[in-house]
Amino acid sequence: MADTVPISVYDAVGGKAFFLALVDEFYDRVESDDVLRPMYPADLSESRRTTAGFLAQYWGGPPEYSRERGHPRLRMRHAHLAIGQRERDHWLGHMLAAVSATVTDRQAPEAVEQAMANYFDHASTAMINTPMINAAAPMSE
Repeated sequence: MADTVPISVYDAVGGKAFFLALVDEFYDRVESDDVLRPMYPADLSESRRTTAGFLAQYWGGPPEYSRERGHPRLRMRHAHLAIGQRERDHWLGHMLAAVSATVTDRQAPEAVEQAMANYFDHASTAMINTPMINAAAPMSE
């Protein structure tokens, strides 16, 4: 019986270079999104760097992000932004497209892509911090 050693997503996709490419693909899409672009600083280079660092660490890479910035505290770090279903859907759409574009010719691409899609779906939903408004419901006075 052969010993099998489970590897992290970070290792399966080839390390940090994958996450740099993923984040570049994502932010290239955000650049032209009228809903999301105003939520980001004019210069996206720091956003790209920290997002890539966070994702690399989350998926099994070295804890560089936490050494530099402490606990991720994603919801707290995004609390100053009004994030509703619309913003979440735009963000998730771009991230899933970036994942699909970046997960190519990698070890276990289907499993990696599905794991990432599940995570980004749950994480983006957790970032919603504005109440949903039901257009069919009458406004209270």
